[in-house]
Amino acid sequence: MRFLLLLIMTLTASASEHLVFLGTYTRTTSKGIYTVRLDRETGAFSTPELVATTANPTWIALSPDKQHLYAVSERDTLAVPFSVDLETGKLIPDRVQDSGGKAPCHLTTDATGRCLIVSHYHTAIVATLPIHPDGSLGEPVSIIPHTGKGVHPTRQEAAHVHSANIAPDNRHVIVCDLGLDRVYTYVLDAANATLTPAATPYVQTAPGAGPRHSAFSPDGRHVFVINELNSTLTCYAYDSATGSLTPRDTQPTLPVDFTGDNTTAEVRVHPNGKFVYGSNRGHDSIAIFGFDAASDKLTPLGHTPTGGRSPRNFALSPDGRWLLAANQNSNTLRSFRVDADTGQLTVTPHEASVPLAVCVLFAN
Repeated sequence: MRFLLLLIMTLTASASEHLVFLGTYTRTTSKGIYTVRLDRETGAFSTPELVATTANPTWIALSPDKQHLYAVSERDTLAVPFSVDLETGKLIPDRVQDSGGKAPCHLTTDATGRCLIVSHYHTAIVATLPIHPDGSLGEPVSIIPHTGKGVHPTRQEAAHVHSANIAPDNRHVIVCDLGLDRVYTYVLDAANATLTPAATPYVQTAPGAGPRHSAFSPDGRHVFVINELNSTLTCYAYDSATGSLTPRDTQPTLPVDFTGDNTTAEVRVHPNGKFVYGSNRGHDSIAIFGFDAASDKLTPLGHTPTGGRSPRNFALSPDGRWLLAANQNSNTLRSFRVDADTGQLTVTPHEASVPLAVCVLFAN
């Protein structure tokens, strides 16, 4: 009877709230990973709660069954696993594992929950780690270095692997290298936790674009890449059989009259596939685009200020009703209501204070 009561209470809470994990830099007052509860009707936040003390968890990811959470330790050479209590949001640390390169900046799990892919910005390495049945991590299996440089004198002096994104069919991995102006495709063998170059190993971006993060359309037919250095968003057609990418459209993320300094950061696709969002750091806004899958075209729909400085990361709720923006340099998390018919964002009066929040992850 007690178990049934707890189950009912948990289901009721999840029906009224989203559980959100927040990754941070710990170079000021942050201690690690925090949670907030987002009211599904109002966009209000609960008081942020520290749920794991760990160094610089600047990117976090959940396993497919949501029983485990993995974090980078950006100034070290570590991937940090946790077991998750979804009822309380508490994280229980497991044994840390070498991530295959210095200063990992991004990680993701495959759809089977057997492989963790870790991107390393400073050492330009993409690495794979096996995930054991208990959620713990094995030693790196594939350690793939990128070499070379781009045209930007300070940001592209070397290769810089910034992110890896797994296709919905779990067959290929899209890797953005900011330093080389390349978007790579690797073939994924999840059972053995290995990567091999695809037949067409990469597509070249515009010189100095600086591809940072990518996102798949819900149907898996397109990939959207946000380019950090030239503040653009590119749509690629994706061939699921070969993993090859074909550029279809590129649009600026900034208004035509903006003259300040800007770098982009995150890209997300609405669950209905009709809208794509990108964050601007400098203009401090979310750029909104309509997307027509039939023509492969992006249509700029305007910009919404994030209400803070340097929105390094943001995320859409699984139902597409809410967007949460983490403003790194003003230590705030803001909620926005999403209009699924127009793609437009409406800011709410709600704000949470989280030091140097740089990753937003919905658990439900």
